[in-house]
Amino acid sequence: MKVCRRSILLVSLLSCVVASALAQTPRGITPEDYFAFEFISDPNISPDGNLVAYVLTKIDRAQNRRNSSIWMVATDGSRAPWQFTTSPQSANSPRWSPDGKSLAFLSSRPDSTAAGAAPTGSAEPPRNQVYVLSMNGGEARRVTNLKNGVSLFRWSPDGNRLVVVSRIGPSDSRTGDAKDRSDVRHYKNTSYKFNDTGWFDDRRTHFWIVDMKSGEAKQITRGDDWNDSDPQWSPDGKRIAFVSNRTGKEYDENRNTDVWVINADGSGTLTKISNHDESDNQPRWSPDGKTIAFAGEVHDRDHPKIWLAPSSGGAASTLAANGLDLIPGQLEWSDDGKSIYFETGVKGENHLFRVDVPTKSVTQVTSGPRAVRNVDFNFTGGKMVYLANDFKHLDDLYVADLNGKNERKLTSLNEALWKQLKLADVERFTYKTADDWDVDGFFVKPIDWQEGKTYPLVLSIHGGPSGQYGVDWFHEFQVYAAKGYAVLFTNPRGSTGYGQKFERGIVNEWGGKDYLDIMNGLDAALRKYPWIDQERMGVTGGSYGGYMTNWIVGHTDRFKAAVTLRSVSNFISDDGTRDGAYGHSADFGGDIFQKMDLYWDRSPLKYAKNVKTPTLILHSDNDYRVPIEQGEQWFRALKHFGVTTEIVFFPRENHNLTRTGEPKHLVESLNWQLYWFDRFLNGNAIAVPPDAK
Repeated sequence: MKVCRRSILLVSLLSCVVASALAQTPRGITPEDYFAFEFISDPNISPDGNLVAYVLTKIDRAQNRRNSSIWMVATDGSRAPWQFTTSPQSANSPRWSPDGKSLAFLSSRPDSTAAGAAPTGSAEPPRNQVYVLSMNGGEARRVTNLKNGVSLFRWSPDGNRLVVVSRIGPSDSRTGDAKDRSDVRHYKNTSYKFNDTGWFDDRRTHFWIVDMKSGEAKQITRGDDWNDSDPQWSPDGKRIAFVSNRTGKEYDENRNTDVWVINADGSGTLTKISNHDESDNQPRWSPDGKTIAFAGEVHDRDHPKIWLAPSSGGAASTLAANGLDLIPGQLEWSDDGKSIYFETGVKGENHLFRVDVPTKSVTQVTSGPRAVRNVDFNFTGGKMVYLANDFKHLDDLYVADLNGKNERKLTSLNEALWKQLKLADVERFTYKTADDWDVDGFFVKPIDWQEGKTYPLVLSIHGGPSGQYGVDWFHEFQVYAAKGYAVLFTNPRGSTGYGQKFERGIVNEWGGKDYLDIMNGLDAALRKYPWIDQERMGVTGGSYGGYMTNWIVGHTDRFKAAVTLRSVSNFISDDGTRDGAYGHSADFGGDIFQKMDLYWDRSPLKYAKNVKTPTLILHSDNDYRVPIEQGEQWFRALKHFGVTTEIVFFPRENHNLTRTGEPKHLVESLNWQLYWFDRFLNGNAIAVPPDAK
């Protein structure tokens, strides 16, 4: 049979077109896409307003680690972003010199030319030091050489000095052969570990003034019973404001940090600026140096307010804003002294606000369904830069006028990846709490949702409870949606962003009205989205969300699968072993010795005999916030009562596994969740756990 060449050519062309279309068809996101993400952070605008330095972090999958470098971009968009540091060791914390001619940053890169540098083969781990790089090019010059490294630094106004934060203590002066020194841990205070830090040693954070030319460093604060933090230069460069709990009881759960001022040369006596018995922090000098603004709490667990106090001390502070019922962070004075800017979470979003100092009024600067963070200002040029993300995008860098107008996007990170992916939208709705308060619910439809079909649902509960869900990037929700699950997440009482009364509505209500708030949200979603299959609903959450997951399955059989991460199961043992001893007192009206019955009544472990829901438990070996014994108790109790349950331990990880854990563990954690929901919501009897693949 004869076949015409034209027909062969046409079939060939059609095949190419179909193959090309298939190659470009967007797909659902996977846990493994995390390895391809680019993360931006810490933007810092140059003094002339023309450039922004920022940190770009990528995942090295082969090495199972994150690498950070400093990049630059022009604020007018005239030049594409370019990489500024290229060392194999990470670089972060870019800070411009006041004259804009150089950029300082932190890195643990080796520098064999630095005086006193650790010799090759030294057992001392590499620590971050300050490096400075001229904008005219050349090699980065190491400025500091402190034994325990530098965790934070700030330029003096004249650019000749730095104030740096480092650690020092009795252990630094111990001599003798290391093999003969004791490695036991010995403590006299109740605070001897912290989730991110691990076990405390006897070093404390203090300040050094470093000469930029010589590198000479002079220690200006001391003390073995407290830490000093957040140093801020006065406009004239003669004084430094900072935060410290100098009651001598910091390591016995005392929260009374205060704002202090010290002469920059370390001479003279300290001046106490704040006047509250609870936490005061974030000191910021007014441009004329006469006033210090700070955030402070008058009563335990109050929402902090913004206060103004004379920088000379000795007078009571006054409120900077009337009626402020948000939690202010990242305070910043305008250069004319008439405004104070701050960032905060508000009703499921994160935005920049401004206090008009003369009138004490507050206005919102940025807006829209997104999360705006890390704002940096150039008041002379009338512009600001910031990061913003939403439910379908990781952070990118933006520039705008000080009033939020004329916004322009400066980076397009992850753009190639986004073009490959099909991402779900978030729908927002409001429902009523047990006290008739309004609560925000957020809902995600499965990818490729079709009318007439039913779909399983995953209910996710945020941690805290003083946190908030909302318009933000959540990788796991997009993964759920890509796998065919609807996702529901809400902001029940205890959530931030809705005022102090709403947040403190959690007091004496763990497992009470907060539980009703969440279940009311579920019922509202079921009414709004009747295509949800109520026989295929799962529940999950981490930390407080893990606690609530445990509580829910002990009080209802509505869910067919549960995944609980870093969860509380027994308040009594948790309060004696967590990093903050008796840290639940404010929410329970007393500690375990005063409220033992209440603590046990609100512990999910008491109700383990009621659980029927198959439950997967994920916990980290080094979790000091919710110790690993909490997961172990829950696992053994459920096994004892015949519940289908498994437990997965993550080595080397702490409470922040799903945020800052090793990349492979973070991805594996998400795959464990998918395995469990596939097995019990989809009925996949042959679902394979991640460690068996």
